[in-house]
Amino acid sequence: MHIHFLGTGAGLPSKDRNVTSIVLDLLQERNGLWMFDCGEATQHQILHTSIKPRKIEKIFITHLHGDHIFGLPGLLSSRSFQGGEEPVTIYGPTGIKQFIETALTVSQAKLSYPIMIEELKEGIIFEDDQFSVSVKKLDHAIDCFGFRIDEKDSQGPLLVEKLKEDGITPGPIYRQFKTKETVQLPNGNKVHSKDYIGEPKKGKSVAILGDTRTKEEYVSFVENVELLIHEATFNKEQVQLAYDYFHSTTAQAAKIAQKANVKKLILTHISSRFQLDEIDQLLLEAKQYFEETVIAHDFYSTSIK
Repeated sequence: MHIHFLGTGAGLPSKDRNVTSIVLDLLQERNGLWMFDCGEATQHQILHTSIKPRKIEKIFITHLHGDHIFGLPGLLSSRSFQGGEEPVTIYGPTGIKQFIETALTVSQAKLSYPIMIEELKEGIIFEDDQFSVSVKKLDHAIDCFGFRIDEKDSQGPLLVEKLKEDGITPGPIYRQFKTKETVQLPNGNKVHSKDYIGEPKKGKSVAILGDTRTKEEYVSFVENVELLIHEATFNKEQVQLAYDYFHSTTAQAAKIAQKANVKKLILTHISSRFQLDEIDQLLLEAKQYFEETVIAHDFYSTSIK
């Protein structure tokens, strides 16, 4: 599981940062990519990476401000010319369906694949045997949501050496230990599969919050995730400004990470008022409260451990 930041700026693009878009790379887990927000020129950013739009299977939109959605019609249209045939499901606040359908209809775009659009409400919005996705409403100027992605625990490894020690030689029978509760051996004896399977592999979790003021109630929503991605539009001195514009400061985001016992915090959605030589200071502000903090830049990527 990997995270790629295609855009890390707030409000409008700058020379250093494009507007928001994040990709959760699940190619190893399910041969797919999940995108979170799609600001203007996201498809241009993709050209500088190895990301294949045809592999995008889900798109999650936190809210309908332009810096989070203006790249979506172009991305959906271009995907048709890039070998995209598999369906795409798009999740977003009320109005996302109207926005997409209007843009595609007016431009007479013809997609080569089906799209499903689901408008958000709090709770679990997706679940299968690998992952679940939960949604939390945030405190922003318009309806905005945060997402928590939980990978389910997976079956432990086959204890091959133990099988050999017990005289069970390699062959097709080994597959049965992964799929059956009991396995009948060639000599007629039956054994329990669980005795030859190692400890389950614990699933990973990541939380991605859209634009928001910080609130104590978010702590339980993101608690114990391996990675929390949180906006930090303002510095620690701009508390009133952050509140007035429904955003967060570096210190506020770090305090949420600290209280929630997350493993790592990545700050994004950085205001263009901050120059590159000021980023280290922003990072120091956050690290006063949570040491395992990184400030993302465009094209930054990391594994979720």
